[in-house]
Order: sequence, then structure tokens, then C-alpha cells
Amino acid sequence: MKKVLVTGISGYVGQHCAAELLKSGYAVRGSVRNLSKTQEVTQGIESVVDPNGNLEYCQLNLSKDEGWDEAMKGCDFVLHVASPYVTKEPRDENELIKPAVDGTQRALKAAKKAGVKRVVLTSSMVAMLGNANGSVSINQDSWTDVNAKHATAYLKSKTLAERSAWDFVDSQVGDSPLELVVVNPGPVYGPTLSGNLNGESMTMFKNLLTGKMPMVPKAALNMSDVRDIAKIHVLALENEKANGKRFIVTTEEVHSFLEIAQILKSKGYDKVNTKEAPNFLLKFMSNFSADLKGLRPFIGNTFTADVSETMKTFNWKPIPLEKTVLDTAESVTKAMAR
Repeated sequence: MKKVLVTGISGYVGQHCAAELLKSGYAVRGSVRNLSKTQEVTQGIESVVDPNGNLEYCQLNLSKDEGWDEAMKGCDFVLHVASPYVTKEPRDENELIKPAVDGTQRALKAAKKAGVKRVVLTSSMVAMLGNANGSVSINQDSWTDVNAKHATAYLKSKTLAERSAWDFVDSQVGDSPLELVVVNPGPVYGPTLSGNLNGESMTMFKNLLTGKMPMVPKAALNMSDVRDIAKIHVLALENEKANGKRFIVTTEEVHSFLEIAQILKSKGYDKVNTKEAPNFLLKFMSNFSADLKGLRPFIGNTFTADVSETMKTFNWKPIPLEKTVLDTAESVTKAMAR
């Protein structure tokens, strides 16, 4: 049985990737920063698949060298999912950028040293936004301008981490080079396996459902379902056509945050507010709010992503937004009731 190291297995995307791997017949070794998290992770994964003895854990930190070589031993593939993720703008952008870039380099160097065949890296559509101004069309060749006026620390962290991965792969010499595939999702929604609502996606839905979000940002882009993201990560491990490519994993159509709110409202979630915040107000308030500053590149803009290459390569069709939204709402509601 082939074994896959999943970095950041305790995260929202990492848990779904691990579950999808186990469903697909792989053994999983998951990395966590703190081993105390493993029980919650195991319970979440067991809610959708029986690991049957094929799930184990190791301890890794993106900012430390310890443990990486040992974690890679016996692994055929790596899903490098771990990355610091917050939309809130930190006081020092290097709080996000440095661990994202350094962690990616640690993962790739250790994988190369251990003879791992392929790494699938979780990047983001925010690494593809150009100068993030107005109406932006995104494809596999698109890159975010990290020097753009409103490029946030998170945008820079994802862009520079992915750039560093491609630079590492391109600089290899000798036989048996390490292969790389990159997955670029948009905003990620879908059910939580663990019931943990602390992440950005779950927090947004919780605030929407409880009426704590008085207005939604005026922005439109392609959205992602966490189950689609997990599926493409797993399919990318051994698809020969995928090597050396970036894959956008989102809905085919562009959707607004207002549309998400309207879907919820129409299905009986009465506390959801369906009023859009004026652009000028959000931009003004972003000068004083770290949360809003992180959203600034998206306010008032429309981002259109081309997912045709992903659909063709993996014979895949995205989950419809309405199913994603309603499944997320059901999952969050259950978690709040616990």
C-alpha cells in the first residue's frame, strides 16, 4: 500500500484530503504541530471513512527543521497542505510569509532527500490575481503581483511560497527529479469533519447564520468546495498529465458573497443578512480593521477563473455552489449545537 504524508492534517482541507486518501486505498501519515490534536482529527476522519489501521501521525513545524526527514521515511508521495492561513492582516507581514515559504522549502527538500516521487502543493487562487484591480481573468499562467498597492500579507505568502516551490523543482539536477503539482482553490467552503469552527471559512458561515455579519462584502469570484479540493489532490498524485502543472479547483461560474447569503436566506436561515456593504465604507474601515484589510484586494472586484484544464485532466465536474452552501450550513449548525 502506498503511503502519503499529509502536512497540516489537523486543518480543514488537510482532514478532507486524508479522508479522501483513505477512501482511495492509500495509507496516511499526517503531520500536526501538536500531537494533542490527533484525537479530534481521527474522530473527524472516522465520521466519513474507517482508517482500518492506515492512519498515523507525526509532529512537524513549518518554522523548524526537526522531524522532516523522519516524517518522509517510507512515503511515496506528499500532500503539502500546511500553511499559515488568516485573512486578518498581521502587523508584520513576515509572520505569514516566512513560515509559508520556509515550510514549503523544508517539505520539498526533505521529500527530495527521501526519494519521494511527487509533491502536491496546496496553493491558492490568491497567487493568481494579477494586480487585483477591477475585473480580472485568471488561468494557469496567472500570477499575483506581490508589489501591487493592496497586496496583503496572505496574498504575498501564498504567491511567494508557490514561486519558491517551482524554483526548487526547476533547479534540480540529476536523475529522478522530484515532481510537483499545485492545486489553486478559491474561497473554500463545505462541511467540517471535526466540528471545529475556528477557521476563517467556518467563522464566516457561523457569523452569517447567527446574524453577526450585518452586511456582506461586494465581491465576486469562483468558489471552492473542500471535497473537490481533496479529490483533486488525490487524483493529482499519480496522473501523469498533471506533473508540472497548476490546477484551479473552483466552480465554473463566478459567484458573489451576496449569492451565498441569498441561498441561505431562501432555505429558511432567517438570521442571515442579505445587504451588501458599500465599497467605500469597507475600504475606509479597512484602514482601521485588520480583518477588513485582509479582504481589501477583493472588495468591489470580480475574479473569473478558467477551470477547464482541471476538468479535462481529471474528468471532474465541480460541486454546485448551492450544495456547497447548504451542506456547509448544515455542518456548522450541527457543530454549534454540540
